[in-house]
Amino acid sequence: MKKKILIVEDESLIAYDLKLILIRAGYKVSGIADSVAEALEMIEEEEPDMVLLDIYLKGSLTGIDLAKKLTVKNIAFIYLSANFQESILEKAKETQPYGFLVKPFREKELLITLDVAFYRHQNSIESKLRQEQLLEDLFKNIVAESGEWEQKLLKIVRNIQPYVPFDYITIILNNAGDIPNNGLSYLRTGFDEYETIGTDDFMKMIGVNTPELKKMAEDSPLSTKTEFYNNADFNDIIRYYPIKRLIAKNLKVQSFLNLPLLMAKGQIISCSFYSRKPDCYAPDHVKLLSRLQQSLVTAITSIVPIERFAVRASQPEDIAASTSKTVSAPVNFDNIIAKSHQMLTILDHVSIVAPLDTSVLILGESGTGKERIAKSIHNLSPRKHKPLVIINCAALPSNLIESELFGFEKGAFTGAQEKRIGKFEMANEGTIFLDEIGEMPAELQVKLLRVLQEQEIERIGGKGVIKINVRIIAATNRNLEKEVEEGRFRLDLYYRLCVFPISIPALRERKEDIPLLAQFFIDRLSQKIAKPITGFSPEALNQLINYGWPGNVRELEHLIERSILLADGPVIKEVQLPKFNNLKPTDYTTETTVVKTIDENAREHILNVLQSCNGKINGENGAAEILGLKPSTLHSKLKKLGIKRNSRY
Repeated sequence: MKKKILIVEDESLIAYDLKLILIRAGYKVSGIADSVAEALEMIEEEEPDMVLLDIYLKGSLTGIDLAKKLTVKNIAFIYLSANFQESILEKAKETQPYGFLVKPFREKELLITLDVAFYRHQNSIESKLRQEQLLEDLFKNIVAESGEWEQKLLKIVRNIQPYVPFDYITIILNNAGDIPNNGLSYLRTGFDEYETIGTDDFMKMIGVNTPELKKMAEDSPLSTKTEFYNNADFNDIIRYYPIKRLIAKNLKVQSFLNLPLLMAKGQIISCSFYSRKPDCYAPDHVKLLSRLQQSLVTAITSIVPIERFAVRASQPEDIAASTSKTVSAPVNFDNIIAKSHQMLTILDHVSIVAPLDTSVLILGESGTGKERIAKSIHNLSPRKHKPLVIINCAALPSNLIESELFGFEKGAFTGAQEKRIGKFEMANEGTIFLDEIGEMPAELQVKLLRVLQEQEIERIGGKGVIKINVRIIAATNRNLEKEVEEGRFRLDLYYRLCVFPISIPALRERKEDIPLLAQFFIDRLSQKIAKPITGFSPEALNQLINYGWPGNVRELEHLIERSILLADGPVIKEVQLPKFNNLKPTDYTTETTVVKTIDENAREHILNVLQSCNGKINGENGAAEILGLKPSTLHSKLKKLGIKRNSRY
């Protein structure tokens, strides 16, 4: 079926050209609108898959106003605009578009941007998060309602059904090994009709008595992982679960999904979804339920009376072990130590995106731990047993990047004495981490875009393409949006990489993490150096907290190593901090170490003039007149300095 695209553009010639391009490319144009009101009517009638949206339209409402409504309707959109000013871009960005095209644009740029936009929309985390938010809100509303708890629990079950379908669901409110006499189950008997089945009814349904049920529960291993089994896999797994085997026999179910919900005191609520369809469940169901686990725990424990949770009491030593143990970060988070809300949010985002194959763009200053975040994403993903290949784009000479990434054949160039595979082939079935992606040359950006789109590479000197299956994680300390604005980074590549951005805060923005990090580094480095240092004095710790940390966590680690070497006792009483105490990286990078070339200054000046005259070059008050240049001379300078027409204005 052809994908439907609505064009919202108030210039009829541009709209007609767009229509012709889209039809030639195999899309269906569902209409052309020149105002927000007309567009909304067409959207209701046509239900387009994508909207091409000009920012300035007829009437009082703009394309940005329409974009907000499209977001609510979960319809993807791409902005079209001749105005690329930073202020407009900022307002447009807030609506989370799936692409941005600057007029005039080429047909190829439009089609590539559409491909990227459809890819992002189909795999968008934003769409899934909106779905989850809807369910979380429903759960909260059900908890707040008056009524019997059994009916509230049934409402929760009903609301899950559209997202995770089932014919039968069991909710066991006790630990493995206990008699499951606190269980409830629901059998779907009609479109919106469910039969509530208690434990006694359940035993009658599967034909067992209480001792037999207890023995079956004891013989069943405890499931602590959210997972699913379809068809043949389900038939294999029920050999180890006698109760599930009887459910399958009596209800003719062929698929199963397990959802364990961990309560505050360590007890488990086992939720089991069953379907008569042989291939009912998919990874998306697992991902959705995994992210909803905490909301479900809160809702169920708020609804169900406490006496229904009559679980086996924990032994005193178990309680002591569970309450005394403090964990700063999950094991798979690769030594990321954090308790600040900013970093805990980052770790939540890592947990959300890690199981997916979505491209991730990690943003943050140097030394904030972007590589550690990348490693955590890989370690928490299904690709964790495959390679994680790390490449620093800033450390490679521009003439070697292509051969490093894609490899080369023997004799491809002088010095190519043998065939060599590139980093992408090394990472096949795994993950590649492109650190400092903002340093990649423009010509390589085009080839990287193709790899992302086609999942294939071609070695230098090769005679054919090589299919690969690689997850891309990229990172940069640059402002890529500014790089795009100034023509140094491709807009289509930016949108392809930035499917799920993760912005790591600077250390000075999460000072509550400094004592934890400092102690972590002391414990690790004092053992490495073989010098028994136990901690900091209160005065030294205050010094660390009040320092600005322009080098972030990396600087903290190096300073602590130096302090351990200089310490004359078990406690570090003083730290030797640099004199530029509270400078941010931008404070000393731009003013001290970075000196712009003549061409860079000329480029910046020309861009400012072009912006002030809205891109006009020729004629009165044009950029050429203001700069005192002939128009032809200015055009030559634009080409020399890499300034594309309408690249910033």
